[in-house]
Amino acid sequence: MSIHPELAEFPTQDVAAPIIGYAKSQPRGALNDWHAHDAAQLFHVVKGSIAIDTEHGTFFAPPERAVWLPPRVAHQTRYLTDTDLRYVYVQIEHTLDLPQTPQVIQVTTLLRALILEFMSFPRADTESGPAARIAAVILDQLKMLPAAPLQLPMPQEAKLRGLCEGVVRCPAHIPTLNEAAARCATSVRSFERRIKAETGLSYRTWCRQVKLFRALELLASGRTVSDVSHKLGYEGPSAFVATFKKAFGVTPGRYFGTGEHD
Repeated sequence: MSIHPELAEFPTQDVAAPIIGYAKSQPRGALNDWHAHDAAQLFHVVKGSIAIDTEHGTFFAPPERAVWLPPRVAHQTRYLTDTDLRYVYVQIEHTLDLPQTPQVIQVTTLLRALILEFMSFPRADTESGPAARIAAVILDQLKMLPAAPLQLPMPQEAKLRGLCEGVVRCPAHIPTLNEAAARCATSVRSFERRIKAETGLSYRTWCRQVKLFRALELLASGRTVSDVSHKLGYEGPSAFVATFKKAFGVTPGRYFGTGEHD
């Protein structure tokens, strides 16, 4: 397992402060390949959009969301657009009361301001004094933030995972429930029970999530609502926007902070 390249520049084992923060910009199409590290990590997206693949599933974060990864979770990061981020690493001994599974969280105004203020201090001044107190408040905030519904869970059972990986590759042509069950060599009833147990979602809901998350990727790359709705097999742009708003609470344009996708 490779070490995250930024950790070579900011080795957590040599820093006594509970958290380490820094800012970075990544170009569209950049990829940090599979790796893991001992510190937990918060990817706060300031501008742009990312997708983080893990064995637990894929997590998507548009602006003002963040992906939380506990320590030692293998992952790869895909930058869907030109992206500005703030990375916050949390030393492993300070993660016991923090979420133990990967998740997407909404970055509140308070958390955003705390991270920005913490990062204004020189790294040598973060182990004590005002910066250390700000770090403690950041950790308290991370305990309380609710998860956002931006995860695509993947099953672990081999045949079921193979089927689901095929759907992810081509969400415009999703097998019917009967076809999916047949491909997994099981009855419809057993198939529905197994996918619910492994993903927490019904097959229909899981497939809808696949299409919505592919839509996020396409919209982030600059495709129009009309293009996306056609490519993913929606009845039309209005139907797609309505489905998107029902899932995420806002239209595509508001989701990405513009009016371009409405």
